[in-house]
Amino acid sequence: MKILLTLITVSSLLFSNVNQKVVLITGTALGIGKSTALHLIEKGHIVYGGDILIEENLYLNESGGYALEMDVTKQEHIDAAISKIIEEQGRIDVLVNNAGLGVYGAIEDVSIEDAKYQYDVNLFGVARATKAVLPYMREQKSGTIINISSVLGETYGPIAGWYLSTKHALEGWSDALRVELKEFDIDVVIVQPGAINTNFFNVTKSYIKKYEKDSPYAHLYGEPVTDSESSVLSNQSDPIVIAKVIEKAMNARNPKTRYAAGAYSKAGKFLRRIMTDKMFDRFILFIN
Repeated sequence: MKILLTLITVSSLLFSNVNQKVVLITGTALGIGKSTALHLIEKGHIVYGGDILIEENLYLNESGGYALEMDVTKQEHIDAAISKIIEEQGRIDVLVNNAGLGVYGAIEDVSIEDAKYQYDVNLFGVARATKAVLPYMREQKSGTIINISSVLGETYGPIAGWYLSTKHALEGWSDALRVELKEFDIDVVIVQPGAINTNFFNVTKSYIKKYEKDSPYAHLYGEPVTDSESSVLSNQSDPIVIAKVIEKAMNARNPKTRYAAGAYSKAGKFLRRIMTDKMFDRFILFIN
């Protein structure tokens, strides 16, 4: 009986490690990144998480993961992280490009400097990390790149123009990348969260406060973003919803190109598809 139990234990351990993957996630200090890192560690994966918030990210070292200092606008941070992972693990199986921020404000109001920084994090930061891992994934002839977009990557609304433009760009960029990497057996997946209970809205509100004063678009700086009692902010999904979608995508033999999850994600996409542009314009202005 003892021999049988030992064989079962050993075989289960071996089986559990068959699907173990080395994962790099950007933006793991809070929100979706943190929830995903902890979830994947719990599932037995080797998780490295990078973030600009160094102290807040140290929980990884105590949770079975590996905390990295990483500002995705700095190539040297990304190169150091990739070198560390390859040196310690010999491979990178999954890259989750999660780091991002929301610069909210009317297009005319937002400074070009803030708009450029938005793109540097949300698009070029993704590009830096992706370009850094691709030589290793191509050599492996395997890998999964998961880019965290937004339901706004397929829809739109006022005050979010600069933010959603980075997500529209990210989605087109991801589609092109998916085609380019087909022959190397590397999957590119887009995840489109809806309203998720993270620090995102606190960041957007800081930009709104910066830009709404004396703005000719003051009538648009209201719900649903700034009012804590708004329907959007009171019905947000937990970040674990997105963490589980990411896990599903990285474990799928043939993952979908897009996964939408979280409050309002599927409804927003559905309405965008069945409405004409002007119908959707009227709908957006009505709910604002």
